[in-house]
Amino acid sequence: MMLDETSSRMLAEAYDETVRDAVAQGYNLEVAHKEGITAAAMFLSSLSGAEDSSARSQVEGLGLRPN
Repeated sequence: MMLDETSSRMLAEAYDETVRDAVAQGYNLEVAHKEGITAAAMFLSSLSGAEDSSARSQVEGLGLRPN
């Protein structure tokens, strides 16, 4: 699935929200980043029906990083 700008923005928002929540719960940035990637991949998978591994690869390709 090719990600358009809106989809990429929604995935980034899901990632950012999850990272913020994880940090607020006391997790370090490395763990928070992993949680964010997983959440965004799950979101993409639910939107597109993509396999989990494919969705994760696409999300990782976005280069998301904690702020």
